[in-house]
Amino acid sequence: MIRSDDPRMLAKAETLIDALPYLQRYAGRSFVVKYGGHAMGDPELAQDFAEDVVLLKAVGINPVVVHGGGPQIGAMLKNMGVESTFVDGLRVTDKQTAEVAEMVLSGAINKELVGWIARAGGNAIGISGKDGRLVRAQKVTRTRKDPDSQIEQVVDLGFVGEPVAVDTSVIETVSAAGMIPVIAPIAADGEGHTYNINADTMAGALAAALGAARLFLLTDVAGVLDKDGNLLTDLSPADIAALRADGTISGGMIPKLQTCVDAVEAGCEAAVVLDGRVPHAMLLEFFTSRGAGTLVSTGGGAGAHAG
Repeated sequence: MIRSDDPRMLAKAETLIDALPYLQRYAGRSFVVKYGGHAMGDPELAQDFAEDVVLLKAVGINPVVVHGGGPQIGAMLKNMGVESTFVDGLRVTDKQTAEVAEMVLSGAINKELVGWIARAGGNAIGISGKDGRLVRAQKVTRTRKDPDSQIEQVVDLGFVGEPVAVDTSVIETVSAAGMIPVIAPIAADGEGHTYNINADTMAGALAAALGAARLFLLTDVAGVLDKDGNLLTDLSPADIAALRADGTISGGMIPKLQTCVDAVEAGCEAAVVLDGRVPHAMLLEFFTSRGAGTLVSTGGGAGAHAG
């Protein structure tokens, strides 16, 4: 028999009461979640992630999942004897590599994630940016300086794309039907050519188009750290520009934060970079005032987490 004064039960009740204002504020809103990194290869973390997504759906929030798969694509290419080259973190993608990327992303990874959500009691449907003309892509172009001449040169990345148009109707239809869309970052251009899109970029474009309440970028670090290794919990686009200028932000964090800035300046309420290796990181971030990662919003300032 459970006693009414059992501290464990009281703690659970208090947690639910504390979450109530956030549930009321964001009922019916969209959360776009980019799922990737090492969490994808850990069954326990995958289960935790699926449970979090199902819980969000159950309390009236509409989660939209965008997944990566770079390591899995790399492993498949290696098994096939195909060597990969990268420019600024983007894989140079020829036709064969693009076909492998679509097979891995839209096939194995996408359906595995749909399966995890189903096991957690949710109803998910796996699609890509090509389905329902969800995303129209264009070829990415990059330039870099020749180390000898210092002349800017155009680098051909092959079938690597970026979103130029988003039609959210398929997501809205799926969400209204009680299902959770799980989206592979593959899209086509106006002529039907298929492109591989960076998953962060894809998630940011969808969050902006949906006017999402949150964009979550789950990664393999705690968030943005200052030069002393302390977590920076709330940043504005101006803060990010300053941190980038003084070298605090560097490497792979730069494109992630640029994705966050682009999303919040284009209609997403706030974006969060957080550690996907932490169990239930999304729930800790959203349902606590302190948060669990770095939140980016146009306002910035302490206390912006969870509303």
